[in-house]
Amino acid sequence: MEEKDKQPLRAGVLEWIETIVAAFAIVTVVFTFAARVITVDGGSMEPNYYDGNRVLITSLAGEAKRGDVVVITNALDETLIKRVVATEGQVVDFDNELGELIVDGTVVPGDVYGTENGITFAAENREDILDFPQTVPAGCVFVLGDNRDDSSDSRIRSVGMIDRRNIMGRAVFNLYPLSKIGPVG
Repeated sequence: MEEKDKQPLRAGVLEWIETIVAAFAIVTVVFTFAARVITVDGGSMEPNYYDGNRVLITSLAGEAKRGDVVVITNALDETLIKRVVATEGQVVDFDNELGELIVDGTVVPGDVYGTENGITFAAENREDILDFPQTVPAGCVFVLGDNRDDSSDSRIRSVGMIDRRNIMGRAVFNLYPLSKIGPVG
């Protein structure tokens, strides 16, 4: 093969390599700063998310609001996935007879968030439970797991109110299992 024939081949290969490197850099930046795939660990979000489910989260989806599923850092030793049930200035309480969450004096039945009604209590007989009612401070949210009987969430002192700066992102898309693939909500 003559040197003239090798030039277009070399240019084509270099062009492909540049394209691959650029694509890799873009994907790395997106998945480092804009979006991440999170694997649910444990059963605290059942029946909506099970151990091993995968969700796409992003910090670019706007500020977390009531009902959003968020991923939280710096609350316990592990990363948490929980649901925001109250935002700053709202008063959180529990009706232990009905087994329901109360926000600003209004009962919020479990089925509002896809859980069972009558399973939400202020976890009695534990020393590490906050006293209720509680007002959510400025810049914070109150979170609960959907599996209210098996969830380390804002009811316990070691988690407490979640500073918005510790929210890694909101769940925006279900990736796995394939039967649940699609936008969250």
